[in-house]
Parts: sequence; structure tokens; C-alpha cells
Amino acid sequence: MAFDGITIANITSQLHNTLLGGRIYKIAQPESDELLLTIKNNGGQYRLLLSADASLPLVYLTETNKPSPMTAPGFCMLLRKHLQNARIIRIAQPGLERIICLELEHLNELGDLCRKKLIVEIMGKHSNIIFCDSQDKIIDSIKHISGLVSSVREVLPGKDYFIPQTQNKWNPLRFCVQYGDMPAELTEDTPAQPDAPFRFIKSEEDSTPLTYVNFCGHMREKPMAVYKALYSSYTGLSPIMAQEICYRADVDADMPANALEDGALRSLHATLTDMMGQVVSGSFSPSIIYEGREPIEYASLPLTLYPDKSVQTYDSVSEVLAQYYAQRSVVTRIRQKSVDLRKIVQTALERNVKKYDLQMKQMQDTEKKDKYKVYGELINTYGYNIEPDAKSMEALNYYTNEMITIPLDNTLTPKENAQKYFDKYGKLKRTYEALSELTVQVKEEIEHLESIMAALDIAMMEEDLVQIKEELIESGYIRRKGGTKKAKITSKPFHYVSSDGFHMYVGKNNYQNDELTFKFATGNDWWFHAKKKAGSHVIVKTEGQELPDRTFEEAARLAAYYSKGREQNKVEIDYIQKKHVKKPAGAKPGFVVYYTNYSMAIDSDITKIRQVT
Repeated sequence: MAFDGITIANITSQLHNTLLGGRIYKIAQPESDELLLTIKNNGGQYRLLLSADASLPLVYLTETNKPSPMTAPGFCMLLRKHLQNARIIRIAQPGLERIICLELEHLNELGDLCRKKLIVEIMGKHSNIIFCDSQDKIIDSIKHISGLVSSVREVLPGKDYFIPQTQNKWNPLRFCVQYGDMPAELTEDTPAQPDAPFRFIKSEEDSTPLTYVNFCGHMREKPMAVYKALYSSYTGLSPIMAQEICYRADVDADMPANALEDGALRSLHATLTDMMGQVVSGSFSPSIIYEGREPIEYASLPLTLYPDKSVQTYDSVSEVLAQYYAQRSVVTRIRQKSVDLRKIVQTALERNVKKYDLQMKQMQDTEKKDKYKVYGELINTYGYNIEPDAKSMEALNYYTNEMITIPLDNTLTPKENAQKYFDKYGKLKRTYEALSELTVQVKEEIEHLESIMAALDIAMMEEDLVQIKEELIESGYIRRKGGTKKAKITSKPFHYVSSDGFHMYVGKNNYQNDELTFKFATGNDWWFHAKKKAGSHVIVKTEGQELPDRTFEEAARLAAYYSKGREQNKVEIDYIQKKHVKKPAGAKPGFVVYYTNYSMAIDSDITKIRQVT
């Protein structure tokens, strides 16, 4: 999800309502491109994180304190000199730009009241934190941008600060009539207004409202998809919010914008205007969209284009940002740490799939073996009628009662031709017998590798990877280093509780699957697994009770989610009492057999199932 202008508006609103009138108590610079301000206001203490990191620029309130370097950087020392104990008199956003401006009031060395501005630009790799005086003259910035780096704007001490107009975009707030009711600019005597409804800085260009005619012109001049035309025409809109506008307006987001009919244009215009009205009035509803347990999007306004995904709403956008990026970082970190293991498994999987395909092609070739056997028998039976130098013969196939033509080698006798076909039959028969065993072995190896890949997909902690690596070592895919002992296993299965109070356990890998099924579960406990798909074993402890239907469904959803079929709308799940599940002698970890079972098709939505940490 992009850190777009609407998200910035939500953050500005929260900061305005929380920090306006507060005083800066501490200033720290934990990273080279990050500030952490501690602000006291209304009897409380708040920490404001300002990050200009090129890969992940952020602004939000946090409860987490970060350690600072022993020697504060120069930019931090400068801010401490000017802004220590400064009062926040205004927090605003220019239009719907990805910029937050904090206007600050402080006393200088002579005791005179002065105004300064701390401007945070959230613009991807161009993000910056800029410190200006009341006349918008740059005092310093956390990143210095010279003319050699940017031909559009220099960010250096002594230069004038301005917002670069690098894109020909319109301010969508101008569609909202309320936006024309901008209050007077703050003067030296204007007190802080914690309850003020407005948090936007309006330029002279914004004085003229945009109309439906303007909107039609902006759309029809864009020969591209509607959602692209929206975010390329108006500031503050990310691609996902542009798609949301199309979804709410019931317009195909991928159709050409210049082909829109009047009805579709009016619907889009009304939806965009309504959305901007929510922004201006501060009617935000910050939320995170989940696919299973993994966060996939966040937004400050409701996202309705994900009707099949679960939504978690939060009280503040700061909480959303903290939760979203913390959860995403866990997923990203584990995937980075599992890269080497994934590469090993993927390479082995591709090699075995290629081997299996070749074997199956050879197996198809062996289907001719019975035909060659019949040819040899018929030549032996009717060979006395073959004329010298004949290249074929016709004979009645007494197995099918049909006449067939048998190719012959005219340099060989009938007996030699018959023996030639019997030799071909024998060779193909031996190949078939060997392949019948080999294909089963390779197929089992493919299924085993797919189950390991599924375990890597659901790994949530480094401890989970340790057990998977141990399985790869014992399976011969990784060589154990000399003198290295077997790794200590601390990973435990997932633990859930059904709505009816029954405990459900999910194996994270093949070793845990075996442990759960054959050591932890008792005979009358129930066992669940995705049908013919790599996935986890799910055990439901019955404690001698009958399971309600709802618990069966929730356990099946767990089996569906923790399988290779989780992306499907429905997954077929086999379930059976544990006493009917067997493990063949010498079978690979996680492999079981069962012969009588129940089945159900169910979705993989587990968001309403309570997990025990």
C-alpha cells in the first residue's frame, strides 16, 4: 500500500488532534534519516517518529523508544538548539500532497518569540526532513540535495523552500465545496486551536473549485486505464485508492478512460467528491486488510474492493502503520532467511519433476510392448505363408478377431522377424517393470519436497526454519558440517481454540505432522488434511466428547489455509479419526495412508478462529 496523500491527511488529523499546543521535550536522531520527537501535551507524553528512509518513509505516533547514538548528529544538535521546548502551533498538509508541515514557536537566545517550520516530505526515495524559518528559507535538512543530484530543486541551507511541481496534477480537494471555506491564515497573535476542523494549507491555485466539466476533461484526455487516469491526474491518490473509487462507482477500472460514457463519468465524479468530503471532514476509518493471517493492504478510508478478505479496523492510523509494517517485516525477514532453503528445495523439486516427466514419457512408450508380442506370435503362427522378400504380412489377430498388417524386415527369415519382435517386447517389459517402481519413488519425492515448500510458506519464526533445515539434512539435500550436532528444536505447532472450546493443533512441518498424529493425538481425536495437496496435519483433541459441526468446519478451514490450496475458493478436506490413520514402514516424514474417510469442501478463511500464543 502506498503512503499516499489520504494517509498523510489521516496522520495530519491525528497529530493535529493530539499534539497541537504541545511542547517538544526531547529530540533524538536514532538513524541517519530518522527523527524521534518526544512531545508533552495535555498532561501526556507522545513520541512522534519522522522517517525519511528512501525505502520506507513514515510518520506516526509510537510508544516504542529507540536507542540513539552516543554523539548526536549535526542536524539533531541544530534542532535541539532551536526547537527544544518549542510549542507546536500548527500541523498542516499542503493540499493533498505527501507533506506534513509542523509550525513551531520558540524563544531565541535573546528571548524573542520566533517561528520555525519542520517539514516532512514523504516521497519515496526523495523523502526528506527540512528545517525552515518563518520565511520558508531552508536552515538545514536531514538530507542535502545539490544541483548535481536534482535539477528540479536544491535542498541546501540558505535556499528557498518550495514544493516542486514535477507532475501536472490537480488537487482533488477542490472538488469539495467545503474546501473553499478555508479559514484565515494564522497570524503572530493567533493562538493554537486544538479543535480547529481544518488541517490543510491552501495555495492561490486552489481558490477556484474544480467542476464536473473539469473532471470530464481530465479523464477524456487520458488514453489509459481509468484507475491510472485517476491517480495520474490528481494528487494524493495511490493506485489502490484509484481502484477503490472505480469499485465504488461500479466502473471497470481497466477500461480506457477516454472511452467512458457520461453515466460512468458522473458516477466516478460523485464518488471522488464524496471521498474528498470524507478527507476534509476527517471521517477516517484506518484499517488493515488481511489474507488469512498476512496483511496485504492498509488504508485510511474503507476499502470495499476486497469483499472476500478480512478487515481489522483500528482507532488510529499510527496503530495501523505500526501493526502493518511490524507484521510485514516479520514475513519479509523470514522469507529472506529462508531464501537458501527455498533454493535448495526448488532446485531439487524441478530436477525431480523433470525426471518424472521423462519417466512418464518412457512409460508411454512401453505401451507398445503387448503389440510387439502379438506380432511375434502371429508371425510364428502364419509365417509359413510369407513370400520371400515380403516387407509386410496380413494376419488375423485371434485376440481381437481383426485383420492387421505386420511390418517385416525382408532381409530376415520369418523366424528371425518373430524373434526381433519378441526381443522388443522383452526390452519394453523390463523397462516397464523398472519404471513402475521408479515413478512411484520419484512421485513420493516430489510430494515430499512440495510438503517442505509448504512448510517454508507457513514458517513464522526462525525456530521453524531450524526444523525444516534438519529435515533437509536427514533427507540428504544438505550436508551436515563435520562435528556439527543435530540442531535443538524449539519450534512448536500452531495452537487454536474452536468457537466451541476444542483445542486444535496444526503441524508446521513434516516432523511436527508426524509428532502430532502419532504421538500427541489419541485414537478418538480427529485428523484433518487437504485432499491430495501438500499441507499440514490438523489434530482436534476431543477429550472423549462429540465434536460440533462448527468445530469440524473450523478445523477444516485450518487444514485448507495451511495447505497449497489456500488461494482457491474452496479446498477439499479429508477428515477421519486418528486411529484410522497409518504410517507405512519406511515412509517419508509426514506421509500417511487411510482408506475410509469423510470429506468436505470449504474456504480457507481462519480470521475468526482464535489462536493461542
